[in-house]
Amino acid sequence: VYGIGVLGALENGFLEPEKHHENADVYYQYCTAFPVGTALAQTWDLELMKEFGEAIGKEMEEFHINLWLAPGMNIQRNPLCGRNFEYYSEDPFLSGKLAAAVTLGVQSRKGCGVTIKHFACNNQEDNRMGVDACVSERALREIYFRGFEIAIKESNPVAIMSSYNLINGVHAANSRDLCTVLAREEWGFDGVIMSDWNTTVPEDGSIPWECAAAGNDIIMPGNADDDKNIREAYAKGLLSEQTIRECAGRILCMIKRLS
Repeated sequence: VYGIGVLGALENGFLEPEKHHENADVYYQYCTAFPVGTALAQTWDLELMKEFGEAIGKEMEEFHINLWLAPGMNIQRNPLCGRNFEYYSEDPFLSGKLAAAVTLGVQSRKGCGVTIKHFACNNQEDNRMGVDACVSERALREIYFRGFEIAIKESNPVAIMSSYNLINGVHAANSRDLCTVLAREEWGFDGVIMSDWNTTVPEDGSIPWECAAAGNDIIMPGNADDDKNIREAYAKGLLSEQTIRECAGRILCMIKRLS
């Protein structure tokens, strides 16, 4: 299928083909339906998971996609969670090792990156934005953070997606302890952190300027209200120019890394 233009961008706005026939790139129409995360985890095979990642990366190239919004690697805490099939395991060590292998596979392809998600404690679908995961420091580090730590240290993913929920009273996207102190300063993560979609909705949502202050670089998909909130916070001195520049700098580094 040649890039002849579409009514708006495909899917979530990441891909818009050329609006003419001549010199347009080739866009593939179908992709492979790979097994779900839980099924992949049953292999216990890191080399196979890396090959799976390489296959994903190849198809990303064919679709002209640079950033995969996966793998999902939340802990399967509640059997009633509607998205457990996407995730690997109830075991953080297995989840982390598998996510690292997939990441290495995808990112072995030039210009391809992954977004590990949802960081963190997103273990149920009911009331995702309003639920407060009240978890002890020990349980956080041994169970809910451990997989992300392994994936970050072993595979250097391009991006992380923060979760909708609160963790001990603070929205994940607004948590500097999570996004900056833990991920960047303690684990050495140097990529981009983005929010989950529409996380700043008026009811139960994250606060836009606090996302930037926390080190959550991108609010997805972003809207005029988010922009207004950030500008007002900057004007009031709540958000520094340095913080804004740091977020923008990480976004530019991601673009360069994926080019």
